[in-house]
Amino acid sequence: MAAININLSNANKELKKAFPNFSSGDTINVHIKIQEGGKERIQQFQGTVLQRKNVGSNGETFTIRKISDSIAVEKIIPIFSPSIDKIELIRKGKVRRARIFYLRDRKGKRAKIKEKI
Repeated sequence: MAAININLSNANKELKKAFPNFSSGDTINVHIKIQEGGKERIQQFQGTVLQRKNVGSNGETFTIRKISDSIAVEKIIPIFSPSIDKIELIRKGKVRRARIFYLRDRKGKRAKIKEKI
């Protein structure tokens, strides 16, 4: 019986090429497929990336945070999820840390991140 060798790392590299290179502090727009009943639609979730975990592996995830009507919403999204349609990079943020959880305590102008030029 012949062994079947599937190279998952090449498949992940091909999938990763479709997404822009983003890191913590960047503002991105994620298009997520939502199923309601028998219909499927695409919903956009735009916010700031707080962290990326397990970069380069199959279990890579990123945390994105947005504030709507003075209520903060955070989502942890797997990057290889089939429900992600596309990711758009809106602006690059200038931060010095890989995980910027200090934004959770800040409101208003203090929660702003400078743009990397």
